[in-house]
Amino acid sequence: MDVLVIEDEAKVVDFISKGLDEEGYTVSAAYNGKQGLDLLKAHKYDIVLLDLMIPEIDGLKVLRNMRAWGINTPVLIITAKSSKEDVVRGLDTGSDDYLTKPFSFEELLARIRALLRRSAAREGHTLKYSELTLNPYSRVLSRGSKEAELTEKEFLLLELMIRNSERPLTRREMAEYVWQNVADSTNIVDVYINFLRKKIESVTPKKYIQTVRGIGYILKEEDEKAV
Repeated sequence: MDVLVIEDEAKVVDFISKGLDEEGYTVSAAYNGKQGLDLLKAHKYDIVLLDLMIPEIDGLKVLRNMRAWGINTPVLIITAKSSKEDVVRGLDTGSDDYLTKPFSFEELLARIRALLRRSAAREGHTLKYSELTLNPYSRVLSRGSKEAELTEKEFLLLELMIRNSERPLTRREMAEYVWQNVADSTNIVDVYINFLRKKIESVTPKKYIQTVRGIGYILKEEDEKAV
C-alpha cells in the first residue's frame, strides 16, 4: 500500500513514516501543498494523510484540487485544529476522516485500515493469493463457491500474510499488526494461526500457512500431499 503524507512538521512525518514502514506500507512525504499536488499528479496512492496547516498551498486547497482532478483516493486529515467548524470544512471539502493531533500511532493505523477497507469495498477490490480470495468489506475468505467468514483478528492476520505472501513473518510482526501489544500477544498468534488454518481448510484441501522454525509463519502454497 502506497501512502502519501503531506505534512510540514518533520517530527510528525518521521513518526508516521517509521511506524508505517514497519507495518509494510510504502510512504512518500511532501512538506508543503505544492509538493503534495506535484506528487499526486505523478503517482497513484492508496491513501493520503493531509495536514491542513501547510505552507504554499493549504490543506483544504490541496483537497479541493484533488477532488476537482477526479482523484478519489481516501484522505485522512491530520491536524492540530480541533474545532467543529474545521472538521465540517474538511469533510465537506472531500476528506474521508479526521484525526486531531496529538494522536497515537495505533489510532492512526486503525483509521488507515478502516479507510482502506472502505475504499476496497467501494471499488470492488479484493485481496488474492493463489486460489484464495479475501474480501476486505465482508471479511469473507473464498475459493470458488466455498466461503468462510473470518473474525476481525483472523482477517487482520490473513490480510497481513497475503500482503507479505511467500515472505516469513515473525510472531512479533504479526502481534504488532493485529494486537498492537507485543508483550501480551505473541503467544496468542499461535492460537489464531490454528483458527485461521481451520478456516482455510474449510474452503480448500491445500495447506497454505507453513511454520518457519525459529521465526514464525509464511503464507505459501503447498500441495495437500506434501510432507
